Amino acid sequence: MSIDNARAVKIFAPEDLRVVDEPLGTVAPGMVRVKFGAGGICGSDMHYFRHARTGDFVVTSPLTLGHEVAGTIEALGEGVSGLAIGDRVAVNPSRWCGECPQCRAHRENLCENIYFMGSASKTPHMAGGFASSFDAVPAQCVKIPDGVPMEAAALAEPLAVCLHAVSRAGDVSGKRVLVMGAGPIGLLTAMVARYRGAAHVALADIAVGPLAFAAKLGFTPVDLSHADLAAALAEMPDVVFEATGVPAGLNSAIRVVRRGGTIVQIGNLAAGELPVLANNVMSKEIDLKGSFRFGNVFDLAVQLIGNGTIDVAALITARQPLENAVAAFRLALDRSQSVKVVLTAA
Repeated sequence: MSIDNARAVKIFAPEDLRVVDEPLGTVAPGMVRVKFGAGGICGSDMHYFRHARTGDFVVTSPLTLGHEVAGTIEALGEGVSGLAIGDRVAVNPSRWCGECPQCRAHRENLCENIYFMGSASKTPHMAGGFASSFDAVPAQCVKIPDGVPMEAAALAEPLAVCLHAVSRAGDVSGKRVLVMGAGPIGLLTAMVARYRGAAHVALADIAVGPLAFAAKLGFTPVDLSHADLAAALAEMPDVVFEATGVPAGLNSAIRVVRRGGTIVQIGNLAAGELPVLANNVMSKEIDLKGSFRFGNVFDLAVQLIGNGTIDVAALITARQPLENAVAAFRLALDRSQSVKVVLTAA
């Protein structure tokens, strides 16, 4: 394929997001080129937009954002098999090395040499998929059925995050589950907990709109703006998933989880030392676990979307073309107006 240009959504500095032309060379051997179909704006994308960083990952050079993407194979590098031009695919943003101790221990999400699209975790940064065309390795591309919309396939990545998070809690069947934060990750975590057999799932938040959305999806809303969380709960939960990404959310989880219960931290907290009720973790003998990205569950996420088991498209509240990325990001930041904003090819 000859040199061409792609339109790419790049962050340069806090709130300096631009849609720019970017040259494309030939497709390297062993790689494929994907024509952008749809992409979900994630919480970490919004952190990059607002602060040019997310947690400990700081943008030091222009970074193409986007790791929730799907598209169509438009070119094949030499030696590629198993894929054909025109195949519709959900793109796993992770490229694991398969050789480091974590990969050998089947904890691929902790790979010491991982390439993760749209991330500033390494320098040079790793380009994301918010571009009219982008390259990937074949192993990242999971075929999707013809009847699955691109925008739903793009949400396989956040669903995989939530599948991994719920697995970190162990068996949740028959248990009472509380999810802190009713944003997209919180809502998808609640969906996965229900799919995994939780007896009761509640979502806590301070915002009216997300709570109403949670209730619409059949979950018990818990309003944090008017009452103490413990007083608002009928029973102390067995498992709490922290998806707010703020210290108060984690400390609230520590306060309300039952003695001997489990907390899984999904939310990306601010960098540096933070005040945490660590003594309560000890005295209540809480299992406090982290959940980072996802391991080998991306194919399962695509399958659950493809067969309709989990309706990820129910979260989509707005669609904007890639060219309108700046406006789309500002809309995504307004929780009173949106839950999940998806970028589209046109």
